[in-house]
Amino acid sequence: MPNAQLLALGAILLWASLAPLGVQLAHLPPFWLTGVALLIGSVLALPLSRFDPRQWRVPLSTLAMGVYGLFGFHFLLFIALRYAPPVQANLVNYLWPLGIVVMAPLFLPDAVLRKQHVLAALMGFAGAALAITGGRSLSAEWAWGYVPALGSAFIWASYSLLTRRVAHFPTSAIGGFAFVSGLLALLCHVLWEPSVQPSTTDWLLVAAMGLGPLGGAFFLWDAALKRGNAQHIGLLSFLTPLLSTVLLLWLRGQALSWPIALAAVLIVGAAFVGQRR
Repeated sequence: MPNAQLLALGAILLWASLAPLGVQLAHLPPFWLTGVALLIGSVLALPLSRFDPRQWRVPLSTLAMGVYGLFGFHFLLFIALRYAPPVQANLVNYLWPLGIVVMAPLFLPDAVLRKQHVLAALMGFAGAALAITGGRSLSAEWAWGYVPALGSAFIWASYSLLTRRVAHFPTSAIGGFAFVSGLLALLCHVLWEPSVQPSTTDWLLVAAMGLGPLGGAFFLWDAALKRGNAQHIGLLSFLTPLLSTVLLLWLRGQALSWPIALAAVLIVGAAFVGQRR
């Protein structure tokens, strides 16, 4: 397997741990949790840059793009979860891998959208939908929260592609993106959320979140996009909700169901179809 896909899978595995960690930290305000975790995650840039602060220096436009991705994605997702049913909002949000696949030609001059890419993206989204919903029917009632959920999906897809359009920057610069985004999230906490007093266990779990899905995953994701085919990586990303659901079921001692098995077949099949020439 190419190096880029291994890096992407590393990011996906870390993102899969976000839901189990989020369940254990659900009592904490989301903007506080995100802000602190992003600040912790930003520290990973120090050893990655060999403690050279010049590695963090990027043009203001590049920093704005990074904050657009990391902060904008989480901000709109939290708004969506407040105004729409969580399962449906999460499903709409997981349009972002499909967005990477179909929007790649709009952002990257060397990307071409072929029929197999569209088929694979639809297969992957169907698999993600099964993993998220568990095969249950969902209410068709409209909620305004779907609009920011769609916005969050667009932001992450476009950010992922834009990292290939701007002037090259070292992956360690992601630490600067996370640091500024973390400060903005904490500002949202001060403005809109109640104060919080985390326990020692909470702090340990928040640290795990910061070093993993809200830290290390972003560095791995950037490194993967710099080295590989964005459309192929986008298709692999449909594994995130599947692995997250499987991990939650395992932690709860629940058996895997037929929708999860079918979701796995669809997502793995999508990755295979999308990479055929």
